[in-house]
Amino acid sequence: MKTHQAQLVAVLAFAGLAFPAHAQWTVYDPAVHTQQIVGTAQQIAKFVQIIGHQVSQIEQLKDQVKTLHHYVDLFGDPASIEPESIGVLTADLGKPEVGQTLGELQAAAEAQDAMLESAHGLYRAVGETFSTPGGEIVHRRTEPYRAIGAVQQTAANFLGVVDDAAARRVTLKNELVKTTEALKSAETDAEVQKLTGVLVGLGSALESTDHEVAQASASALVQDIANRADAQRQVEAKKEQQHAEFHEAVVRYGQTFRLLNQATRFPTR
Repeated sequence: MKTHQAQLVAVLAFAGLAFPAHAQWTVYDPAVHTQQIVGTAQQIAKFVQIIGHQVSQIEQLKDQVKTLHHYVDLFGDPASIEPESIGVLTADLGKPEVGQTLGELQAAAEAQDAMLESAHGLYRAVGETFSTPGGEIVHRRTEPYRAIGAVQQTAANFLGVVDDAAARRVTLKNELVKTTEALKSAETDAEVQKLTGVLVGLGSALESTDHEVAQASASALVQDIANRADAQRQVEAKKEQQHAEFHEAVVRYGQTFRLLNQATRFPTR
């Protein structure tokens, strides 16, 4: 009996040391504890699900990489293929056009050029002056020659475009032949696709030379038509002016010199 009393005193003494004065006993609620455990388990389950989804995405990505490598093995790597004609094509497309617009050609027209142009000896230049039979030096009027200078400008522009287009056409045709030969010996689908694209680009560049020549030719024709229309306009204006001047001269003559409306009488003796 005394032994049990001593043990109880020891327990109470330990409790007094472990817990401070005025402390309250903690109430254990099994339902709350169970709910906390369930909530933690659900969170762990969601985390495991997220991890599983990420692992699935990684597996899919690995499959895609394998597929891409397989595609490269079968069809070739487009990035590793660079046909030689690409440089020629990009250089041709980057060149500024030789031809000028009709407005630029008209603005550059000079009367002196029309007077002195001989087309490398094909024509005889009229010169800026001429001599009369009496030896007088006469300077030509510049106004009538500027329109002719515009036609000469458009003709020179046409010839320049034709020369440039002819040289470019030779280069582009040679590249078309080289690319076609390379296409015959292509080993991968990627190489075939790139060479085909280069062929299309070279063909378009070759076709653009024809358009440039056609544009230069049209400028020359339009300027010649404009000159002919202006010449006809000047003729009509001159005829109208001459008619008005003749009518005015007749009226003034009638006012100055009056016609006799009675018979002239001559003396008999």
